[in-house]
Amino acid sequence: MVCRGCRCGTPKVTGVDHAAQTARLRSLVPVRVSECLDVCEQANVIVVQPSAEGRAAGARPVWFGLVNDPDATEDIAASARAGGPGVAPLPDILDL
Repeated sequence: MVCRGCRCGTPKVTGVDHAAQTARLRSLVPVRVSECLDVCEQANVIVVQPSAEGRAAGARPVWFGLVNDPDATEDIAASARAGGPGVAPLPDILDL
């Protein structure tokens, strides 16, 4: 899920091509767009839901804030493609 509300996805977060970020994520993984996830101070926000396998392992959704770098976007998508929370380990850089 990608937030595109109050600050996320708007010119308020400068230097980020929000449309390109959303399009890139959509080219890699299924994406839902949310109007606002209510953590505007952490813009841009991406939430990765666990797969059925991850949920069976007890995983919960993982929230990422300040996703304003194309490399972070790629790392998040790679982790989701590898099975997501509860299945695939997070890249160290995303564990901040």
